[in-house]
Amino acid sequence: MNSLPIGIFDSGVGGLTVMRELRRLLPAEHLVYLGDTARVPYGNKSHATVERYAREDVEFLLGQKVKMIVIACNTASAIAAPDLRARFPQIPILGMIGPGSRAAMAATRNGRIGVIATAATIGSRAYETRILETFAMAGRPAPEILAQACPLFVPLVEEGETDSEITRLTARKYLTKLRDAGIDSLVLGCTHYPLLKSVIAETMGPGVTLVDSAEAAAAETATLLAKRGMLRDPAAADPARESFHVTDAAARFHGIAESFLGHRVDHLALAELGTAS
Repeated sequence: MNSLPIGIFDSGVGGLTVMRELRRLLPAEHLVYLGDTARVPYGNKSHATVERYAREDVEFLLGQKVKMIVIACNTASAIAAPDLRARFPQIPILGMIGPGSRAAMAATRNGRIGVIATAATIGSRAYETRILETFAMAGRPAPEILAQACPLFVPLVEEGETDSEITRLTARKYLTKLRDAGIDSLVLGCTHYPLLKSVIAETMGPGVTLVDSAEAAAAETATLLAKRGMLRDPAAADPARESFHVTDAAARFHGIAESFLGHRVDHLALAELGTAS
């Protein structure tokens, strides 16, 4: 079991932010990545559709013989995580909402927290609910939470527009009200958004801490595997492997993945979802 890979899925390239952090924290682990690039984005789909897509993603990764699954998609985490854990109790499944909420509590100083995410994640109010629960469990006063949907960020990232003038204009459109409201921390509630971190930081200014849910989820993955005794032996003879699977646009994904991860992507294949019984 310990030598099996960690499975990671997202609607597209955004989950690479989680994968990069997992590789940094867990250099000995095998990793399997699934990007559902044929159906990106998930953030404008109905709840029923997101749940179905997420189930198909998990079924594919189970076919890759993984030992744990990270839902590297905030929309799927917000909408589908309870259903996935009920359907697949045999494997640990970690979403993004809990880690991101705990990181937000640690980051804020004035109790004014901004959350940016897809329309579906914002509409679910998953972050607001979990952040409030996290503060209550810690015995801290309830924070003020300001949420903003940023639906154009995901397609911009998928097109590789991570540092362009159109991205800056879009960021100012979405983020100016949050900045002017006096928040001191901003949850990047979509794993695509850390790929825009420099533009977002430029727009928000130096007084706002960016809370990266991808970093938080990777850290909690490492902690969970350690507590359960499921870490791969770092002294194992075979080197850590990575494999990538996408449902469409493999060439575009390949270029973005190599640029973002900073190394060659050698094992990339097309995946067909929805074929499991």
